[in-house]
Amino acid sequence: MTVIIDRPAATPRALVTPALFTRLTARIAIDHPEHAHQADVIMEQALAFLATCAANPGAGLGPSDAVDIGWHTFLMYTREYGEFCRRAAGRFIHHAPDDVPGEPGPGGGLAATIEAMEAAGYRVDPVVWPTSADCSNDGGGKCNQCHAGCYDSPKKAVG
Repeated sequence: MTVIIDRPAATPRALVTPALFTRLTARIAIDHPEHAHQADVIMEQALAFLATCAANPGAGLGPSDAVDIGWHTFLMYTREYGEFCRRAAGRFIHHAPDDVPGEPGPGGGLAATIEAMEAAGYRVDPVVWPTSADCSNDGGGKCNQCHAGCYDSPKKAVG
């Protein structure tokens, strides 16, 4: 598998064209008016999350609730999303819901996703990623079930 994006963009919005970024944020504002004021942040963080999934195939990383809005929005633009996946990951980044909502996906939950994003060189914006204080935890303080119930499915990875 050849991964085209081998280091983070200066800003995650640079991972797509400016015209597409504008379309995606406008769609978030239309479909989720309660998040219109942060549509840019949601989409930037969704792109950083997806690029991190691309760099970590099989990790089962999962988004926060707000970031999942950006992912769902991008998925509606199937041609553009498919092209992004081919360019970023050399494979399609599948969106897989958890069968049991509220339980962490295979990647270890939000803390593992945040750690992977930071390791990939992306800034994690606390506006759309809850802090560990906002998460259910395993009793040891580790956030483990804060993602939106969706993850990059390692079982469906192609490539």
